[in-house]
Amino acid sequence: MTQPDHPHSCSIPYRGEDGLCCDPTLLFPYWSFTKTVLAICALKLAEGGRINLDEPLQREDFTLRQLLNHTAGLPDYGTLPDYHRAVESDEEPWPRDELLRAALAQGRLFAPGRGWSYSNVGYMLAREWIEKAAGCSFADLVRGTIVERLGLESVTLATTREHIARVHWEAARRYHPGWVYHGCLIGSARDAARLLHALIAGQVLNAASMQQMMARRRVAGAIAGRPWTECGYGLGLMSGSMGAAGHAIGHSGGGPFSANAIYHFPDLPVPTTVACFTAGPDQGRAEFAAVAGF
Repeated sequence: MTQPDHPHSCSIPYRGEDGLCCDPTLLFPYWSFTKTVLAICALKLAEGGRINLDEPLQREDFTLRQLLNHTAGLPDYGTLPDYHRAVESDEEPWPRDELLRAALAQGRLFAPGRGWSYSNVGYMLAREWIEKAAGCSFADLVRGTIVERLGLESVTLATTREHIARVHWEAARRYHPGWVYHGCLIGSARDAARLLHALIAGQVLNAASMQQMMARRRVAGAIAGRPWTECGYGLGLMSGSMGAAGHAIGHSGGGPFSANAIYHFPDLPVPTTVACFTAGPDQGRAEFAAVAGF
């Protein structure tokens, strides 16, 4: 294993209990890997009979499953120029209802189940329904469902500027995590890899739930500037092929100052989970770093 090639990247290959590199005390924003955790929480609630993924949500025409696999037809707030200008200006996050009105004003993209389009708005609504079903906050649900169970002591939900300022990237000091409306977990690279590795190993969900999480919709072939040669999306999981590394299962994420790629590669001679964090918003850079050497 090699150490990071410069101070602005960190990569953790994880094979069970070995193969660790990078300073384990460094914290990073997980960005959209938080979606994987939200999907886990929804499936755990479904296992306990506390939520039905296929029942239309109250006063809506889409289901929680459709929110989790991006087939609800909802637009994304990431397409709003004013949103990006406000983030760049280090403004306070907009009130939830204001954000939702601005995003939905773009119009529905398709009828539920009739297409696929990545939507952070969908995951914001999913979080709200998950919290309602659980009767507790997302932070408490993550702690009880995943953190304590797997011993992931570094993983927590960033809700304030003080929280996000703890991460490695200095630019985080000018950012409010409330701009990630579905929530932004932070933690070490080691714990990100351990979380995904445990999930794939069947240590988090039962077999039926894992089958649902892995059931995917193919959404793209090769993607320019990224290592994907074929890509799909399940419940909170991206999956497909990344060239010589073979099949990849996990999630990428990015914000204004960093990106990450957290993936399990089952086709390698020794199946390996990698958590890679890089400076800058380019998710392709993080993904290429994750497959480097395979």
